[in-house]
Amino acid sequence: MHDLRNIGPRIIVRFGDSGVFITETVFFGLIVAAAIAAAALLSVRKLERYPKGAQAFAELIVSTVYKFTADTMGKRCEVFAPYVGTLFLFLLLGNMLGIFGLRPTTADVNMTFALSGMTFLLIQYNGFKTMGFAGKIKHMSDPYPFMFPMKVIEEISFPVSLGFRLFGNILGGVIIMELIFNGLGWLSEKILLPVPLLQAVIPLPANAFFDIFEPVLQAFIFTMLTMVFLSMAIVTHGNGDE
Repeated sequence: MHDLRNIGPRIIVRFGDSGVFITETVFFGLIVAAAIAAAALLSVRKLERYPKGAQAFAELIVSTVYKFTADTMGKRCEVFAPYVGTLFLFLLLGNMLGIFGLRPTTADVNMTFALSGMTFLLIQYNGFKTMGFAGKIKHMSDPYPFMFPMKVIEEISFPVSLGFRLFGNILGGVIIMELIFNGLGWLSEKILLPVPLLQAVIPLPANAFFDIFEPVLQAFIFTMLTMVFLSMAIVTHGNGDE
């Protein structure tokens, strides 16, 4: 349990007096990334012509991600499927750490801003790559030149709103669950229960919502917004998919 007076991530390792440290966000994020990489490597360890078991499951996930990316962004944007799939899995697992009594990685604004910033850079890079510098400036000045500053603000506000949206929803769930557990713990002491029965049974519906449904929903929303804005950045007039 976290003390609600300090809702930020705890420091796990501090390297002397240098000011360099590792928080639980970084630590759990590395564990999630390692778990995804390990699962991917294990699923393709023994490739077979006719897949079965872990390989069949992995190929099902990959083909689903590629199809979903093509259906959402257009066939020529299928190249972004690996990024989309990895982003969704990382968000999903990071959001759902509360199931194991751990702090979700996305309950830290540094993590959500890192992810939204990475998406922002990907969008801008592919926008300039597709349209060219002059084309990008012209696109941002459409239909009138005085719209350019407003478009710049719009571009910059996207990663800010994307990061804050994910952070606020996940942190809100963490705070609500802490309040519920702390309140039930206090009530258990008042009625002299020998075991924390209230904390074990009553919060189950809230656990299901904040540790399962909400993480899946937020991972999907973040990924969908990434796909939509990325496709908008690279599909110019006259060369988009139908």
